[in-house]
Amino acid sequence: MATIAILGTFDTKGEEHGYVAGLIRARGHRTLLIDVGSLEAPRLQPDIPRTEITLAAGVDLAAIVARRDRGEAVAAMTKGAPIVVARLQREGRIDGVISLGGGGGTAICTAAMRALPVGFPKVMVSTLASGDTAPYVGVKDIVMMPSVVDVAGLNRLSRTLLAQAAGAVCGMVEAKVPDGAVDRPVIVASQFGNTTPCITHARGLLEAAGFEVMVFAATGNGGRTMESLVESGIAAGVLDVTTTEWADELVGGVLGAGPTRCEAAARHGVPAVLAPGCLDMVNFGEPANVPAKFAGRRFYHHNAQVTLMRTTPEECARIGRVLAEKCNLSTGPVSVLIPLGGISVISAPGQPFHWPEADAALFGEWKRNLRPGIPVIEHEGNINDPAFAALCAGELLKNIAAAKA
Repeated sequence: MATIAILGTFDTKGEEHGYVAGLIRARGHRTLLIDVGSLEAPRLQPDIPRTEITLAAGVDLAAIVARRDRGEAVAAMTKGAPIVVARLQREGRIDGVISLGGGGGTAICTAAMRALPVGFPKVMVSTLASGDTAPYVGVKDIVMMPSVVDVAGLNRLSRTLLAQAAGAVCGMVEAKVPDGAVDRPVIVASQFGNTTPCITHARGLLEAAGFEVMVFAATGNGGRTMESLVESGIAAGVLDVTTTEWADELVGGVLGAGPTRCEAAARHGVPAVLAPGCLDMVNFGEPANVPAKFAGRRFYHHNAQVTLMRTTPEECARIGRVLAEKCNLSTGPVSVLIPLGGISVISAPGQPFHWPEADAALFGEWKRNLRPGIPVIEHEGNINDPAFAALCAGELLKNIAAAKA
């Protein structure tokens, strides 16, 4: 029997949360009712009252209620709910969480869910689940389910969808990982379509050496997620071959991963290998959505939804300086590996993005700005050559061994 937290604004959505709680109890699980409502009296009796949430946030709930400021109330609950829910998880008092909400409830409750570890069951039924959910999900595994109708009373449609949501969180807490899995030290790696052959070959070598390799798509959110996992302490090594998100971050593409990309391994002393994978390209959507300021640039139409723009020598030089700065933060063993024969499939000689001067600017500024003691290893071939992949894997294994010495 598991305990599932029912988290929500019980002043406006008490009936709906009570309905879900009853369904979960009917499945044989316990519930823990947590109220993050504020301005009106709760319509569902909580196990953890709203005052405990605002106390954790260091906020006077009575003052907020007196001012009738809904925005202030949402902000207070958004601050306090993650503290309380994370504490309940650490203490082993909850095994999963579900919430139902509109705009305010979704903001509060997904903030709490983002404070929970990956793998902990999280279900958010929301009126906002059919739009851009990135601000709510972040880098965590929150399951967002569209409510379709507003969470405003029970009807034939809402009863069906809420029953399915209750079943989903119950199924998640009941699910067990099959026996027989052997936990091995973890290496995280970054990959793009244009560096897949490199990572595939390197992964095989690292797995043969006794590691489990987790591959993350370098699509902005993928890079942020990888950095988050490195910060959590799970990674024994980082194979950051595909640093392409820095091209989008600096030039203005759609797949930037933020200003702290490539910092987690450096700051936490995790052994790493970095390479300039796919820094020849900046990502945009359909051709019509490319900003007008880039008219006349060199483009490659990857597919109907993805347009790639070649980075210039000036942009590459700037990227190289930034990557050197990130490497210079390293407190553990780090190496820079440079494929002189192309940094993606389409930057190889004879391909659309082949531009030796741009690559030279990238490599030159990266090397020129590195602090002494960080090795730079150059390879004559393309980034996807098996020999370069083997070089990356071997250098990372060497760095991991050095960190243990």
